[in-house]
Amino acid sequence: MHHIATLFCLWLLASSSLADVNRVQTEGATLHQIFAKHWERRLKQNPELSSYLGDRRFNQDWQDLSAEAYKQRLEGDFGALQDLQSIDQELLSNADKLNYALFERRYQDRVEGAQFKSYLMPISHRGGIQTLDEMGNRIRMREVSDFDDWLARLEKIDQPIKQTIRLMEQGLAAGYQAPSVLMQRVPAQIERQLVTDPEQSPFYKPFIVMPDSFSTDEKSELRAKARKVILSTVVPAFHRLDTYFSQTYLPASRQVISTATLPNGKAYYEYLVRRYTTTDMTPEEVHKLGLKEVERNLSEMRGIMEEVGFIGSLEEFFTYLRTDKKFYFDTPEALFEAYLAISKRIDPELVHLFGKLPRMPYGLKKIPDAVAPDTTTAYYTRPAADGSRAGYYYVNLYKPETRPKWEMEVLSVHEAVPGHHLQISLQQELEGLPNFRRYGGFTAFTEGWGLYSERLGYDLGMYKDPYSRFGQLTYDMWRAIRLVVDTGMHYQGWSRQEAIDYFLQNAPKSELDITNEIDRYIDNPGQALAYKLGQLKLLELRDRASHALGEKFDVRAYHDEVLSHGSVPLSVLEKIVDDWIAAQAPLGGVIQSPDHDL
Repeated sequence: MHHIATLFCLWLLASSSLADVNRVQTEGATLHQIFAKHWERRLKQNPELSSYLGDRRFNQDWQDLSAEAYKQRLEGDFGALQDLQSIDQELLSNADKLNYALFERRYQDRVEGAQFKSYLMPISHRGGIQTLDEMGNRIRMREVSDFDDWLARLEKIDQPIKQTIRLMEQGLAAGYQAPSVLMQRVPAQIERQLVTDPEQSPFYKPFIVMPDSFSTDEKSELRAKARKVILSTVVPAFHRLDTYFSQTYLPASRQVISTATLPNGKAYYEYLVRRYTTTDMTPEEVHKLGLKEVERNLSEMRGIMEEVGFIGSLEEFFTYLRTDKKFYFDTPEALFEAYLAISKRIDPELVHLFGKLPRMPYGLKKIPDAVAPDTTTAYYTRPAADGSRAGYYYVNLYKPETRPKWEMEVLSVHEAVPGHHLQISLQQELEGLPNFRRYGGFTAFTEGWGLYSERLGYDLGMYKDPYSRFGQLTYDMWRAIRLVVDTGMHYQGWSRQEAIDYFLQNAPKSELDITNEIDRYIDNPGQALAYKLGQLKLLELRDRASHALGEKFDVRAYHDEVLSHGSVPLSVLEKIVDDWIAAQAPLGGVIQSPDHDL
């Protein structure tokens, strides 16, 4: 009898355990249905994003930019948070508890941010309706149907342009004007669309070189359709935009640069600081940290200046680095070839720092001529979700005499590998993550990783030349300066010129680059703060792990762990690393972290 009773108890325990497992699985499945529902909603509401990720179901449409559509998207975001209320978090696995928390945070951020109505300033000097043609270079164009879809989009371009004009009208009426100093750059961008020869239109570019698999008749027919739609629809639509923008919007744009001058602008900037840094830091705290980091970098810069034997002040050394021709290439072609050579040197060294590398390759492209004068030194675009397009590292070849050789290595490790391409590609290849995590993220982590990667250049055998080491310090200084000038302009009343002057005094980047950077911070307040905050947290956690584990610390394992969860808020990253340290530490060992002042 005792044996039977024991078996019965074991059966009850097994049945109870199985029931618990089933409840966890059911609740997890419901949660993932919510994720899928709102991911699908996002793709339908943003056809450009869908195409960019390789989902071609909405390839013939543009995003609805009407105020009504923004209201509908906000209602959908509220709906996402309401859907979460049906989930019992106690029944979720640890992985799904994290998924829940990140999904909730994402939609809470969106709902909170909606009150500030930034969509009423729909045009940026760095992109907007006037540069829609760039999409043709970033989506799949391999089949005749791809070109047919592109033509269908061009036939509908009048709608998003009219909607953009309407948003600008509503913005002016409500006190949401973009800064005049930025809007003065836009007319030249619109003018590039006002062609008389359709083959000179930026929208025609995909039709110039078409796949060899197309027949001669197919190519001729597609090109004829493109010329027709460009002249009959695209150019007239941009003429309407040009008229409104030049005659009405530009004259009414605001003369001040601070976000704080917008309706509820101070609260808006405080929100942006929290959102982009994923911390509770105030703008004042960020500003003070920036000043501290600037001073640290200045000290290291003076050391390199002494090493190379330069006689003079640091400011004079900056001038030397900006102006001596030996630091620059004569032609865009030579500059591009040098970037290629650097990339080839980096790739084989990655195995020393990472146990897992992405399957997806990356390529190098020049930034399109139409936007090169008004944009940054480089940027990265992620691979397509379906694997149909690699990642691309874009470099700015405009005015090569302003693109110093000493910044090329540090720029490449940030934008390509082990920076953005490695991190983002690995994230997209993670199995089991819901789509909102595979293809989304948090700027403090993503850009913090890019800046952290710049330090990894030393481990990869880069920066052997003292000037290249100075370049790494310059880029670190650049991100420290951001903390000072972004908060300075948007929260402390600095003028644009004060920000430019502060940058010029503390870093040797060219005045063209510095001006473009400052204008970027004016245009996208708060975003530039994420880099330094993310980098400092990654460095702090690496030091903590190394200190706690001693000889057991493996940098390859540390990097693999950091990158194995995708892009997460800094507080979540800290818990992930602390849990990993605890799992690695010797039995009974005490984990102590060194002091870090963030």
